[in-house]
Amino acid sequence: MPKMKTSKAAAKRFKKTGTGQLKRMKAYKSHILTKKSAKRKRNLRKATLVDSTNVKNMKKILPYL
Repeated sequence: MPKMKTSKAAAKRFKKTGTGQLKRMKAYKSHILTKKSAKRKRNLRKATLVDSTNVKNMKKILPYL
């Protein structure tokens, strides 16, 4: 059986935590920041975990993570 290929786009965006969950950065923090409140922008800085409904697909495109 041939090797499975990692999605390089996903590999750059996701990291694995110590407990095996996937960590990601939040979206909507790249432009048009003037209309967003300081509280909203501050919360967008923090990393979060990938939702459980998406984990199965993420493991498929990141087989060696």
